[in-house]
Amino acid sequence: MNEKTLEIRTFDELSGREVYEILKARSAVFMMEQSIHYLDMDDVDLRSVHFAGYDDRGLVTRYLRMYDAEDDKSAVNIGRVLVMDRGDGQGRDLVSRAVAYAADKGYRRMCCDAQKQSVPFYEKCGFSVVSDEFIEAGIPHIKMQRDI
Repeated sequence: MNEKTLEIRTFDELSGREVYEILKARSAVFMMEQSIHYLDMDDVDLRSVHFAGYDDRGLVTRYLRMYDAEDDKSAVNIGRVLVMDRGDGQGRDLVSRAVAYAADKGYRRMCCDAQKQSVPFYEKCGFSVVSDEFIEAGIPHIKMQRDI
């Protein structure tokens, strides 16, 4: 893995440079690569815990955000999951670290709105499909969850 470290921080703990690198990586993957047109800064970042892996240059190599489920205090959501270099296990490791963190905080379930194309990845991470397909940001998604 071209991975220097994985930082786990609240929004207020992130430096300006870290926020910049996170938003740059999210824009590169979701807006440029996947052509999703939406307002990425949705205020959820302000109440999220951010998991960001950096290489030795300080560039984001992997990322996800975690935040409380509004309707179930025993559940936590993850979103904006990305890996810059895919296929070497960084994504599964990232989700595994998030699951361990959530378990340490007392959560019993993890949920996500997965892009339809990413369902097999999340299934490998222990998630199950819990909804029919729906459209979010113009692309098919499926709600998934796993017990912790």
